[in-house]
Amino acid sequence: MQAMILAAGLGSRLRPLTNTCPKPMLPIAGRPLLEHTLDWLYRYGVRDAAINLHYLPDVITSALGSGSPFGMRLRYSFEQRLLGTAGALRQLRGYFDRTFVLVYGDLLVDIDLSGLLAFHRKHGALATLALKRVVLPHTQSMVEVDWAGRVVRLNDEAERREGALAHAGVYVLEPEVLDRIPPDRACDFVHDLFPLLLKAGDKLYAQEVWGYLLDINSHAAYARAQEDWSLNARMATV
Repeated sequence: MQAMILAAGLGSRLRPLTNTCPKPMLPIAGRPLLEHTLDWLYRYGVRDAAINLHYLPDVITSALGSGSPFGMRLRYSFEQRLLGTAGALRQLRGYFDRTFVLVYGDLLVDIDLSGLLAFHRKHGALATLALKRVVLPHTQSMVEVDWAGRVVRLNDEAERREGALAHAGVYVLEPEVLDRIPPDRACDFVHDLFPLLLKAGDKLYAQEVWGYLLDINSHAAYARAQEDWSLNARMATV
């Protein structure tokens, strides 16, 4: 199976930590965040992954290399200007030739990917979004689904309440989704592409997932990740 990891962002909200280190390479319990992501993907059968790069790309390529130490084959996609989370896929036409997983590079994740894949295939979806329940819905991009898990509303049109469902930063996608990405402009999954798929009546599904998910989008979240993963490591040695 293939994967795409989005790692091109500037990490502005984590400065000064990201002044010399891209956010996906910040250490979590002694290892770069991207290494944790590669380990997670490997456990679910991913052996080929693409990573998009823009900010301090040499830090990532020097550390991860070809991917062989992680049992992976890595392909890097360099962006002279940021293309957006969905626009990043445009440069990889021809690379994705089967169902693939996309994960945001600033996400510390340990969820059951096999369940999400099974759900995606059962419904013959073009795209399947992993969802999480949220406490602060006004800070999240919300999603509503019907009884079968098909997306019916997104973002500002979706219900905003505590315990509602929001994007989790993990998607299962078919290669055909690349044909839906508008050319010649930046394109975001949440605000551009998914609303376009919904309006077109494409098979856009979503499922709530369980496990560990933490968007490292602030200094507080980074501190929490360090604490959580250090605790996991200590428990594993008991």
